[in-house]
Amino acid sequence: MNELIKAINELKKEKNAIILGHYYQKGEIQDIADYVGDSLALAQWAAKTKADIIVMCGVHFMGETAKVLCPEKKVLVPDMAAGCSLADSCPADKFAQFVKEHPGYTVISYVNTTAAVKAVTDVVVTSTNAKQIVESFPKDEKIIFGPDRNLGNYINSVTNRNMLLWDGACHVHEQFSVEKIVELKAQHPEALVLAHPECKSTVLKLADVVGSTAALLKYAVNHPENTYIVATESGILHEMQKKCPQTVFIPAPPNDSTCGCNECSFMRLNTLEKLYECLKDESPEITVDPEVAKKAVKPIQRMLEISAKLGL
Repeated sequence: MNELIKAINELKKEKNAIILGHYYQKGEIQDIADYVGDSLALAQWAAKTKADIIVMCGVHFMGETAKVLCPEKKVLVPDMAAGCSLADSCPADKFAQFVKEHPGYTVISYVNTTAAVKAVTDVVVTSTNAKQIVESFPKDEKIIFGPDRNLGNYINSVTNRNMLLWDGACHVHEQFSVEKIVELKAQHPEALVLAHPECKSTVLKLADVVGSTAALLKYAVNHPENTYIVATESGILHEMQKKCPQTVFIPAPPNDSTCGCNECSFMRLNTLEKLYECLKDESPEITVDPEVAKKAVKPIQRMLEISAKLGL
Protein backbone atom coordinates (compact mmCIF):
# COMPACT_ATOMS: atom_id res chain seq x y z
CA MET A 1 0.00 0.00 0.00
CA ASN A 2 2.86 2.40 0.76
CA GLU A 3 4.22 1.87 -2.78
CA LEU A 4 0.77 2.60 -4.21
CA ILE A 5 0.41 5.80 -2.15
CA LYS A 6 3.88 6.91 -3.25
CA ALA A 7 3.03 6.23 -6.93
CA ILE A 8 -0.25 8.18 -6.67
CA ASN A 9 1.51 11.16 -5.10
CA GLU A 10 4.20 11.11 -7.82
CA LEU A 11 1.58 11.03 -10.59
CA LYS A 12 -0.37 13.82 -8.92
CA LYS A 13 2.73 16.04 -8.85
CA GLU A 14 3.77 15.14 -12.40
CA LYS A 15 0.33 15.89 -13.86
CA ASN A 16 -0.57 18.90 -11.65
CA ALA A 17 -3.59 17.03 -10.35
CA ILE A 18 -5.69 17.52 -7.23
CA ILE A 19 -7.56 14.75 -5.41
CA LEU A 20 -10.90 15.67 -3.83
CA GLY A 21 -12.48 13.14 -1.48
CA HIS A 22 -15.93 12.96 0.07
CA TYR A 23 -16.42 12.12 3.74
CA TYR A 24 -18.17 8.89 2.70
CA GLN A 25 -15.08 7.47 0.96
CA LYS A 26 -12.96 4.68 2.43
CA GLY A 27 -10.45 5.88 5.03
CA GLU A 28 -7.38 5.35 2.85
CA ILE A 29 -8.87 7.53 0.09
CA GLN A 30 -9.72 10.28 2.58
CA ASP A 31 -6.14 10.10 3.87
CA ILE A 32 -4.54 10.57 0.42
CA ALA A 33 -6.95 13.30 -0.75
CA ASP A 34 -5.77 16.91 -0.89
CA TYR A 35 -9.14 18.03 0.41
CA VAL A 36 -11.87 16.06 2.16
CA GLY A 37 -15.33 17.51 2.58
CA ASP A 38 -19.04 17.41 1.93
CA SER A 39 -20.67 18.33 -1.39
CA LEU A 40 -20.56 22.09 -0.76
CA ALA A 41 -16.86 22.08 0.17
CA LEU A 42 -15.96 19.87 -2.82
CA ALA A 43 -17.76 22.27 -5.20
CA GLN A 44 -16.02 25.27 -3.58
CA TRP A 45 -12.57 23.66 -3.90
CA ALA A 46 -13.22 22.57 -7.50
CA ALA A 47 -14.28 26.11 -8.43
CA LYS A 48 -11.03 27.69 -7.21
CA THR A 49 -8.34 25.09 -7.89
CA LYS A 50 -5.37 25.92 -10.13
CA ALA A 51 -4.78 22.22 -10.90
CA ASP A 52 -5.03 20.96 -14.49
CA ILE A 53 -6.69 17.69 -13.44
CA ILE A 54 -9.35 17.15 -10.76
CA VAL A 55 -9.79 13.60 -9.50
CA MET A 56 -13.17 13.40 -7.78
CA CYS A 57 -13.30 10.56 -5.28
CA GLY A 58 -16.99 10.51 -4.60
CA VAL A 59 -19.85 9.71 -6.93
CA HIS A 60 -20.71 10.62 -10.51
CA PHE A 61 -22.78 13.76 -9.89
CA MET A 62 -19.90 15.27 -7.88
CA GLY A 63 -17.62 14.81 -10.88
CA GLU A 64 -20.26 16.43 -13.11
CA THR A 65 -20.55 19.41 -10.74
CA ALA A 66 -16.76 19.89 -10.86
CA LYS A 67 -16.76 19.66 -14.68
CA VAL A 68 -19.61 22.15 -15.01
CA LEU A 69 -17.72 24.60 -12.76
CA CYS A 70 -14.37 23.97 -14.51
CA PRO A 71 -15.13 23.13 -18.18
CA GLU A 72 -11.51 23.74 -19.21
CA LYS A 73 -10.12 21.22 -16.70
CA LYS A 74 -9.93 17.44 -17.01
CA VAL A 75 -12.18 15.84 -14.37
CA LEU A 76 -11.59 12.17 -13.59
CA VAL A 77 -13.39 9.65 -11.37
CA PRO A 78 -11.79 6.36 -10.26
CA ASP A 79 -14.93 4.35 -11.12
CA MET A 80 -17.59 5.57 -13.55
CA ALA A 81 -20.07 3.12 -11.98
CA ALA A 82 -20.04 5.11 -8.72
CA GLY A 83 -23.53 6.52 -9.10
CA CYS A 84 -26.08 7.82 -6.60
CA SER A 85 -29.46 6.31 -5.73
CA LEU A 86 -30.82 9.78 -4.92
CA ALA A 87 -29.74 11.25 -8.27
CA ASP A 88 -31.17 8.13 -9.99
CA SER A 89 -34.53 8.72 -8.28
CA CYS A 90 -34.91 11.94 -10.29
CA PRO A 91 -34.70 11.31 -14.08
CA ALA A 92 -34.08 14.61 -15.88
CA ASP A 93 -36.90 14.21 -18.43
CA LYS A 94 -39.51 13.47 -15.76
CA PHE A 95 -38.30 16.27 -13.49
CA ALA A 96 -38.36 18.75 -16.42
CA GLN A 97 -41.97 17.69 -17.13
CA PHE A 98 -42.85 18.16 -13.43
CA VAL A 99 -41.38 21.67 -13.51
CA LYS A 100 -43.29 22.44 -16.72
CA GLU A 101 -46.53 21.35 -15.07
CA HIS A 102 -46.02 23.89 -12.27
CA PRO A 103 -45.37 27.27 -13.93
CA GLY A 104 -44.46 30.14 -11.63
CA TYR A 105 -42.50 27.96 -9.21
CA THR A 106 -38.88 28.57 -8.22
CA VAL A 107 -36.96 25.33 -8.62
CA ILE A 108 -34.49 24.38 -5.88
CA SER A 109 -32.53 21.20 -6.49
CA TYR A 110 -30.31 19.32 -4.09
CA VAL A 111 -26.73 18.93 -5.34
CA ASN A 112 -27.28 15.14 -5.50
CA THR A 113 -28.68 15.39 -9.03
CA THR A 114 -27.42 15.07 -12.59
CA ALA A 115 -26.24 18.09 -14.56
CA ALA A 116 -29.38 17.72 -16.73
CA VAL A 117 -31.60 18.21 -13.64
CA LYS A 118 -29.50 21.18 -12.53
CA ALA A 119 -30.08 22.64 -16.02
CA VAL A 120 -33.81 23.10 -15.22
CA THR A 121 -33.07 24.45 -11.72
CA ASP A 122 -32.96 28.03 -10.39
CA VAL A 123 -30.64 27.38 -7.47
CA VAL A 124 -28.78 24.32 -6.19
CA VAL A 125 -28.45 23.56 -2.47
CA THR A 126 -26.54 21.14 -0.26
CA SER A 127 -27.56 19.91 3.17
CA THR A 128 -25.16 22.52 4.62
CA ASN A 129 -26.93 25.51 3.07
CA ALA A 130 -30.45 24.31 2.13
CA LYS A 131 -32.22 25.92 5.10
CA GLN A 132 -30.51 29.30 4.65
CA ILE A 133 -31.01 29.37 0.88
CA VAL A 134 -34.72 28.50 1.18
CA GLU A 135 -35.06 31.23 3.83
CA SER A 136 -33.44 33.74 1.45
CA PHE A 137 -36.64 33.59 -0.64
CA PRO A 138 -39.84 35.43 0.38
CA LYS A 139 -42.20 33.48 2.67
CA ASP A 140 -44.86 33.28 -0.04
CA GLU A 141 -42.47 32.08 -2.78
CA LYS A 142 -43.82 29.02 -4.58
CA ILE A 143 -40.98 26.49 -4.52
CA ILE A 144 -40.38 23.06 -6.04
CA PHE A 145 -37.76 21.14 -4.06
CA GLY A 146 -36.14 18.00 -5.43
CA PRO A 147 -35.21 15.27 -5.33
CA ASP A 148 -34.94 14.30 -1.64
CA ARG A 149 -38.35 14.17 0.06
CA ASN A 150 -36.79 13.62 3.51
CA LEU A 151 -34.55 16.68 3.28
CA GLY A 152 -37.45 18.64 1.76
CA ASN A 153 -39.79 17.65 4.60
CA TYR A 154 -37.14 18.61 7.14
CA ILE A 155 -36.56 22.02 5.51
CA ASN A 156 -40.33 22.59 5.36
CA SER A 157 -40.59 21.82 9.08
CA VAL A 158 -37.75 24.13 10.19
CA THR A 159 -38.63 27.03 7.85
CA ASN A 160 -42.42 26.75 8.11
CA ARG A 161 -42.66 26.47 4.31
CA ASN A 162 -44.84 24.32 2.13
CA MET A 163 -42.48 23.50 -0.73
CA LEU A 164 -43.71 21.08 -3.39
CA LEU A 165 -41.49 18.00 -3.07
CA TRP A 166 -40.19 15.55 -5.65
CA ASP A 167 -40.54 11.99 -4.37
CA GLY A 168 -36.90 10.81 -4.22
CA ALA A 169 -34.65 9.44 -1.49
CA CYS A 170 -31.14 8.19 -0.68
CA HIS A 171 -31.05 4.41 -0.17
CA VAL A 172 -28.51 4.72 2.66
CA HIS A 173 -30.38 7.30 4.72
CA GLU A 174 -33.74 5.63 4.08
CA GLN A 175 -32.53 2.38 5.64
CA PHE A 176 -31.67 3.46 9.18
CA SER A 177 -33.62 1.41 11.69
CA VAL A 178 -35.61 3.39 14.26
CA GLU A 179 -35.92 0.28 16.45
CA LYS A 180 -32.16 -0.35 16.43
CA ILE A 181 -31.37 3.27 17.25
CA VAL A 182 -33.82 3.06 20.19
CA GLU A 183 -32.04 -0.14 21.31
CA LEU A 184 -28.64 1.57 21.06
CA LYS A 185 -29.99 4.51 23.08
CA ALA A 186 -31.12 2.07 25.78
CA GLN A 187 -27.63 0.48 25.83
CA HIS A 188 -25.89 3.88 25.82
CA PRO A 189 -28.26 6.29 27.60
CA GLU A 190 -25.56 8.97 27.70
CA ALA A 191 -25.14 8.95 23.88
CA LEU A 192 -26.34 11.76 21.65
CA VAL A 193 -27.80 10.91 18.23
CA LEU A 194 -26.31 12.79 15.27
CA ALA A 195 -28.48 12.50 12.14
CA HIS A 196 -28.30 13.71 8.55
CA PRO A 197 -31.47 15.46 7.28
CA GLU A 198 -31.76 12.90 4.44
CA CYS A 199 -32.93 10.43 7.13
CA LYS A 200 -36.62 9.67 7.55
CA SER A 201 -38.57 11.96 9.90
CA THR A 202 -38.98 9.12 12.40
CA VAL A 203 -35.17 8.93 12.73
CA LEU A 204 -34.84 12.73 12.92
CA LYS A 205 -37.30 12.76 15.84
CA LEU A 206 -34.78 10.65 17.80
CA ALA A 207 -31.88 12.96 16.93
CA ASP A 208 -30.22 15.38 19.33
CA VAL A 209 -28.42 17.11 16.44
CA VAL A 210 -29.56 17.24 12.79
CA GLY A 211 -27.09 18.50 10.19
CA SER A 212 -24.97 17.93 7.11
CA THR A 213 -21.91 15.70 7.37
CA ALA A 214 -19.75 18.80 7.88
CA ALA A 215 -22.10 20.13 10.59
CA LEU A 216 -22.20 16.79 12.43
CA LEU A 217 -18.40 16.58 12.31
CA LYS A 218 -18.08 20.14 13.61
CA TYR A 219 -20.48 19.42 16.47
CA ALA A 220 -18.51 16.33 17.52
CA VAL A 221 -15.20 18.24 17.37
CA ASN A 222 -16.67 21.01 19.55
CA HIS A 223 -18.12 18.51 22.06
CA PRO A 224 -15.56 15.64 22.19
CA GLU A 225 -16.63 14.63 25.70
CA ASN A 226 -19.87 13.05 24.44
CA THR A 227 -20.63 9.56 23.11
CA TYR A 228 -22.38 9.62 19.72
CA ILE A 229 -24.70 7.38 17.72
CA VAL A 230 -24.16 8.52 14.13
CA ALA A 231 -26.99 8.21 11.60
CA THR A 232 -25.33 8.96 8.29
CA GLU A 233 -23.03 7.04 5.94
CA SER A 234 -20.38 5.44 8.14
CA GLY A 235 -17.42 6.84 6.14
CA ILE A 236 -17.73 10.04 8.21
CA LEU A 237 -16.62 8.08 11.30
CA HIS A 238 -13.06 7.98 9.88
CA GLU A 239 -12.70 11.76 10.05
CA MET A 240 -14.64 11.99 13.33
CA GLN A 241 -12.30 9.48 14.98
CA LYS A 242 -9.22 11.25 13.56
CA LYS A 243 -10.37 14.60 14.93
CA CYS A 244 -11.68 13.18 18.24
CA PRO A 245 -9.54 10.10 19.08
CA GLN A 246 -10.92 9.77 22.63
CA THR A 247 -14.59 10.04 21.63
CA VAL A 248 -16.83 6.99 21.22
CA PHE A 249 -18.71 6.95 17.89
CA ILE A 250 -21.31 4.25 17.28
CA PRO A 251 -22.64 3.82 13.72
CA ALA A 252 -26.44 3.64 13.55
CA PRO A 253 -27.44 0.33 11.94
CA PRO A 254 -29.75 -0.14 8.96
CA ASN A 255 -32.82 -2.38 8.86
CA ASP A 256 -30.70 -5.22 7.45
CA SER A 257 -29.94 -7.26 10.56
CA THR A 258 -26.64 -8.57 9.12
CA CYS A 259 -25.09 -5.08 9.02
CA GLY A 260 -23.57 -3.22 11.93
CA CYS A 261 -23.26 0.04 10.00
CA ASN A 262 -24.69 1.68 6.92
CA GLU A 263 -22.43 2.09 3.87
CA CYS A 264 -23.05 3.52 0.40
CA SER A 265 -22.11 0.75 -2.04
CA PHE A 266 -21.50 3.38 -4.76
CA MET A 267 -19.05 5.39 -2.64
CA ARG A 268 -17.15 2.19 -1.79
CA LEU A 269 -16.47 1.40 -5.47
CA ASN A 270 -13.53 3.80 -5.41
CA THR A 271 -10.25 2.20 -4.29
CA LEU A 272 -6.60 3.24 -4.15
CA GLU A 273 -5.85 0.87 -7.07
CA LYS A 274 -8.54 2.51 -9.22
CA LEU A 275 -7.34 5.96 -8.15
CA TYR A 276 -3.81 5.11 -9.34
CA GLU A 277 -5.04 3.69 -12.69
CA CYS A 278 -7.31 6.67 -13.25
CA LEU A 279 -4.44 9.14 -12.72
CA LYS A 280 -2.03 7.06 -14.83
CA ASP A 281 -4.43 6.69 -17.78
CA GLU A 282 -6.31 9.99 -17.22
CA SER A 283 -9.50 7.97 -17.51
CA PRO A 284 -12.43 7.57 -16.94
CA GLU A 285 -13.10 11.22 -17.69
CA ILE A 286 -16.33 13.08 -16.90
CA THR A 287 -17.89 14.89 -19.85
CA VAL A 288 -20.99 17.09 -19.82
CA ASP A 289 -22.85 18.29 -22.91
CA PRO A 290 -21.80 21.97 -23.37
CA GLU A 291 -25.42 23.17 -23.73
CA VAL A 292 -26.44 21.35 -20.54
CA ALA A 293 -23.34 22.64 -18.75
CA LYS A 294 -24.09 26.24 -19.76
CA LYS A 295 -27.51 26.01 -18.08
CA ALA A 296 -26.39 23.86 -15.12
CA VAL A 297 -23.55 26.18 -14.07
CA LYS A 298 -25.91 29.09 -13.29
CA PRO A 299 -27.77 27.52 -10.33
CA ILE A 300 -24.48 26.10 -8.97
CA GLN A 301 -22.81 29.52 -9.13
CA ARG A 302 -25.88 31.06 -7.54
CA MET A 303 -25.53 28.58 -4.66
CA LEU A 304 -21.83 29.43 -4.24
CA GLU A 305 -22.57 33.17 -4.28
CA ILE A 306 -25.38 32.91 -1.70
CA SER A 307 -23.24 30.60 0.47
CA ALA A 308 -20.33 33.07 0.33
CA LYS A 309 -22.65 35.94 1.37
CA LEU A 310 -24.00 33.86 4.25
CA GLY A 311 -20.47 32.85 5.31
CA LEU A 312 -21.08 29.14 4.70
